[in-house]
Amino acid sequence: MTMHLNKVFSIALSASFLYGQIATAQPSVKPMMTSDWQTFNRNNYSVKYPVDWDLQQSDNSKSGTVVSKTVRSQFIVLSQLESPQDRFIENVNLVIEDLNGQNPNLDEYSRAADSQLKLMMKNCKILESKKVNKGSQQHHKTIWTSEYQKIPLKFEQYRWLSDGKAYVLTFTSEQNKFAQFQQVGEKILDTFTLKK
Repeated sequence: MTMHLNKVFSIALSASFLYGQIATAQPSVKPMMTSDWQTFNRNNYSVKYPVDWDLQQSDNSKSGTVVSKTVRSQFIVLSQLESPQDRFIENVNLVIEDLNGQNPNLDEYSRAADSQLKLMMKNCKILESKKVNKGSQQHHKTIWTSEYQKIPLKFEQYRWLSDGKAYVLTFTSEQNKFAQFQQVGEKILDTFTLKK
């Protein structure tokens, strides 16, 4: 089971990079922080995001964009470019993995996911990996650094297991801008709610 989970998580992580946006030159836009948030609702989850971030939904809003037989990307919300020289657009994305009848617990799934990070990502260093209780929901939080296309990045990822599926929500930022974007990135992650 661990081998299969590792393979599936690596595909889910690839989806994160598919959606990780290398910036193209555009003019800078209004400030990112705002108190007026949008809500993205689906049958099985909801998430809120700032109005000055752009939501891009998957091609198929019901099932998501197919990344593999078991992994589907759902959405990405993108910050605005800070300047034409901005190299990376900070973002939050969600992938949902069908566990195909496997029933790993959250600890098993997250150990396999963290192992895959170390194998797949250049210069990966896991800074924090722990279980978090939020009301009646429990998730796993992992923070790590790595490099992608010569850009040092920092990630904060929340993982939930529910009804035979893994929900993997990831905030990605340039390492040197993580502190600047962490508050809004974590607020987006914290607004994610699974519906029963």
